[in-house]
Amino acid sequence: MSAPSPSLVELEFARQHAREHAQVCRNAQPQGLLARLAHWREECLVRQALKLAGEPGLVLDLPCGAGRFWPVLAQRGNRVVLAADSSREMLDHCAVHHPPELFKRVRIFHSSAFVIGLPENSVDCIFCLPFFAHVAEREHRLAILGEFHRVTRDTVIISVYLSGNLMAWHRRNRLLPSDQDGQPAIVGKTQIEAEFQEAGFEIVGHRDLLPGYAMRRVYVLRKDS
Repeated sequence: MSAPSPSLVELEFARQHAREHAQVCRNAQPQGLLARLAHWREECLVRQALKLAGEPGLVLDLPCGAGRFWPVLAQRGNRVVLAADSSREMLDHCAVHHPPELFKRVRIFHSSAFVIGLPENSVDCIFCLPFFAHVAEREHRLAILGEFHRVTRDTVIISVYLSGNLMAWHRRNRLLPSDQDGQPAIVGKTQIEAEFQEAGFEIVGHRDLLPGYAMRRVYVLRKDS
């Protein structure tokens, strides 16, 4: 399957990164109790996902955005973290706003999730939060998954927003379209798991942000041999 042109598809993600950029510049840490709790829970999910993935030694964070999860990804001293983004502005932001002791542990480069500038089987794990959850079209998701399958030699950590929970019910009844204000696309569990299988991955496991309530689920996928 050939990858679609990323220009229009990535436009919304560039806007999303710009909003993230502004937020990070304003606040070094999440502000408010709920924001801090949500960030803490997200970090817990990332640690659990890395454990399910076998604590990979070479991780690609793509797209990395403002590098929000770098402190967790780099916690293990023997882990090498690569980070890429289609926005050079975001990469420049990371270089300036992360502590030098953290930034020197991350190797950054400019790349798109649709066409990753690495050869086959280059990394142990591709880490993709929250970009993939904003990809609304099935063919675009499959194109990204196909590129992930090419570049990883083992696992992928990815997040989606699922239907069948309380938050999804609220959003559906408020009649909010999935692309309004950059909101993530909601997909069904059966549909997205079939797409993972079609792209050549098996599911190692998953973790929910708040089971039964929140839409976000983090999947750990393993490349079929």
